[in-house]
Amino acid sequence: MALDPPLPEVALIGRSNVGKSSLLNALVGRRIAKTSGTPGKTRALNVFLIGGAYYFLDLPGYGYARAGKAQRAAFRGLLKHALLRQRLRGVVWLLDIRHPPSTDDRAMQDVLVEGETHVLAALRIPCHPATVRSAATTSSCGSAPARSRSRSCRSTSS
Repeated sequence: MALDPPLPEVALIGRSNVGKSSLLNALVGRRIAKTSGTPGKTRALNVFLIGGAYYFLDLPGYGYARAGKAQRAAFRGLLKHALLRQRLRGVVWLLDIRHPPSTDDRAMQDVLVEGETHVLAALRIPCHPATVRSAATTSSCGSAPARSRSRSCRSTSS
């Protein structure tokens, strides 16, 4: 699929339900991508023209266990195609700090290294401090958890 006009492309990749569409909405400052709390809702390559300057490619997540074998194979083919696109300038790889890297995450890392793809790895960090502490202490990296930095999180009070 050739996009018109031909502009640079940036793909958003990550596990199913990690927050790729939410990140896209946050990056552009408005809701352009459909979001859901249910894994596997993005089932196609969604393309968004941003400011007439470049495209964001919102891809289905990998590792969704409830998808059938044929559907998972189709998702892998779509992802492979997206990573080989001529105008792809890089990917934003969204990882969830609450979970250790999965087999699918490691396979994606290998694909990105093999393709010499430009990658910005973004970490999904929940706003609840106890969740961050728990995730940091169960990290598989073997180093002491970094101190949390101040960041803006939405909260509701009852």
